[in-house]
Amino acid sequence: MKATGIVRRIDDLGRIVIPKEIRRTLRIRESDPLEIFTDREGEIILKKYSPIGEMSTFARQYAESLAQVSGHTALIADRDQFIAVSGGSKNLLGKGLSRDLEDKINNRETVIASKGDRGFITISADGGEDFVHEAVSPIICEGDVIGAVVLVESDEKSKMGEVEQKLALSAAGFLGRQMEQ
Repeated sequence: MKATGIVRRIDDLGRIVIPKEIRRTLRIRESDPLEIFTDREGEIILKKYSPIGEMSTFARQYAESLAQVSGHTALIADRDQFIAVSGGSKNLLGKGLSRDLEDKINNRETVIASKGDRGFITISADGGEDFVHEAVSPIICEGDVIGAVVLVESDEKSKMGEVEQKLALSAAGFLGRQMEQ
């Protein structure tokens, strides 16, 4: 395990502050859920919890259905990375979200845009994709944003419109309700 050289004391309520540098590096935000584990050597392990990540098999199957129905690449993301990809661009699986996409999701904004439009955003943190059309809808579960459904297209002729927007919205709504059960 990597030592950070930072020591913190536990307060009288059993709380400990995770240093800002570590939170920034690991992209841990206020109110993010963390899982707590212990190992045999007595170490305490904190891990970012992704509720939608728990459904990765279901998310992958759902992305495959979305890709088949829409004819576009379908991506399902938690708040940090893509957890399911179907219909192309498999290299995005496990990649981090761009800051622009994170902002849109956190602000609960739905996006339907083409490259060159004012609302068009980069999807992944590494920016290596060549998509020209996108539809993004946040997944909301019990009032909290937990991820997004993203449809993307590389072919300039396959413009996205209201149908793709409604498809992304309904997929996000369905996944949000699945998480509530």
